[in-house]
Amino acid sequence: MDAIGYEYLRTQLGLSVFPVAHPASIRPVSRILDVQDELQVPKGVAPKSGHPIEHLLFALRYEGINLQILAETMPKIAGEDLIARLRESPSGLFIRKACYLWEWFANGELSNLPAIAGPYGDLFDPADYVTGIVRKDAKWRINFNGLGSAEYCPVVRLTQLVKDGIASDVLGRTKAFLESLGPTNADRTLSWAYLSETDSSFAIEREAPSQSKAETFVALLQQAHEKIELTEEYLADLQSATISNPYEKAACFRHEQNWLRGGGLRGAGSVTYVPPSPELLSKLMPAFMDMANSLPRQSDPVVAASVASFGFVYLHPFMDGNGRLSRFLFHHALCQSGRLDQGLLLPVSVAMKRHETEYLEALQSFSKPARKLWDVYWADEDLFDFKFKGADSIYRFWDATQCVEFGYRMAEQALGVDLRQETEFLASFDRISKAVNDEFDIRGNDLHLLIVSALQNGGRVSNNRRKKLAGRVPEEAFDFVERLAKTELTELNDVE
Repeated sequence: MDAIGYEYLRTQLGLSVFPVAHPASIRPVSRILDVQDELQVPKGVAPKSGHPIEHLLFALRYEGINLQILAETMPKIAGEDLIARLRESPSGLFIRKACYLWEWFANGELSNLPAIAGPYGDLFDPADYVTGIVRKDAKWRINFNGLGSAEYCPVVRLTQLVKDGIASDVLGRTKAFLESLGPTNADRTLSWAYLSETDSSFAIEREAPSQSKAETFVALLQQAHEKIELTEEYLADLQSATISNPYEKAACFRHEQNWLRGGGLRGAGSVTYVPPSPELLSKLMPAFMDMANSLPRQSDPVVAASVASFGFVYLHPFMDGNGRLSRFLFHHALCQSGRLDQGLLLPVSVAMKRHETEYLEALQSFSKPARKLWDVYWADEDLFDFKFKGADSIYRFWDATQCVEFGYRMAEQALGVDLRQETEFLASFDRISKAVNDEFDIRGNDLHLLIVSALQNGGRVSNNRRKKLAGRVPEEAFDFVERLAKTELTELNDVE
């Protein structure tokens, strides 16, 4: 395979960044074909030489924007060579994009230029990418419309799943659904949602929160609508509020290297992910927070929530508590978008817990290739030495598409499955409760236990429950509750 474009630049220039997921290569075809795992290009369209500028301009024209590779390529290209190409076509969009990005990444300024002509052009084609607000560059007549900035900018490709997610207006439908329940039932459903969101976020990390810790996390979720910008102090306060161990409570972002382990392995093989060094983290977090603070009202809320949540956990700014805090940031972004009224919540962590394998796959879309760019040396037990052999740009510019697709799926699950099922559960509970109260005189707490037990156990009251309540509940009442519960569950299954 004759690699061209971005993959050519990566391999020929020795760039320590992620391999191109969809590389371009010369193939015996008559036109450019976008197949499953590559971009097939006829020889007549491919770059005519091995000069990096040829492959750079080809990539910008046919492969979109790969900021990781662009960030590392530009310092290796002479500004004079770009100016020479610009003189040939001063109105050309792709050479203007190249010059604009060169000034970004080479930390230089191109001068003695021809008169720049041509209409303003978008850096990210809105037909191919989810874009942010436009910031015009008058010199190059380029619109920067990325989701972040030159310091930190995740990229989201406009796949069919992302298009469908944006069009679905899941937050608008969530609001309408909860309003349709009426105030009392909406409050009951939301009370369940807040508690279940908390339990599931902790359960993902194999932890059962104490009552006080659960109450604290619920309170944080309820405060997510408040117009408080993400800052180092605020994030540290949030982290401290969700951590029990006083030695792990943070006052600021970390000043030491951390890492993640898994799989029960020993040694270097147990390290599954290494976040950026403390030195790089200190440069990235201000840009990340700027993006997370502005994006919810500039882009689709689920895009903003997914990028903030996954971006935070990849940066891993604290030694502990990053996972549940990242899931809080998902909820925080939805609330800050202004699309969810005060008090409303979409319990995405409940859906994530049910789809943990997909959650892990989304996380690994970045963590696996990032891990390959670290050499890890194991001395003993928890004593490791880490050597980063990659480029800083992998943490600055990452492809968030799979994470955003996952975010949309979980938002749909949270509404279409979790909120609706809880609403149906409450309605079934109410109908059974009324029917039993019309026939029997049973203590309220006992009746609550009976109904919940039957609905959660396929319409059956366990023998253990029957024995415990035998002195207070008539035998025929047990059978009555079971018949009603089985009827309710059958009707629910028929609807599904």
